[in-house]
Amino acid sequence: MGENKEYVTQTGEKGSVNISEDVIAIIASSAVAEVNGVDGFPTTLGTDIAGFLSKKNSAKGVRIQISDSEITVDAYILVKYGFVISDVAKDVQNSVVAAVEATTGLKVPEVNVHVCGITFEKEKN
Repeated sequence: MGENKEYVTQTGEKGSVNISEDVIAIIASSAVAEVNGVDGFPTTLGTDIAGFLSKKNSAKGVRIQISDSEITVDAYILVKYGFVISDVAKDVQNSVVAAVEATTGLKVPEVNVHVCGITFEKEKN
């Protein structure tokens, strides 16, 4: 999503509306973060530093592909220990589809969920 940003263009009677892939990624990322059982997005030292320097952390963990006014979303998540992974993944798919379609009016035929790890709650001393 760097310099080759894509835009989805909707043309109407009074002009056109262009929606950046960054905006769609932020919507999808927010929808993922709200799902019960999701404990965030995987990070590495390199992505943490890059995110800090670019100040574009709000859409991390999500990749967007746009083709023919349809959006494909790839979500990379960490699941909390004790939750059923397939249930969390389905909830992520439903949440992303609902949020992106309601906000943009565009179709989301595919949401691929990549479970990158399990997190455990740290014991409190």
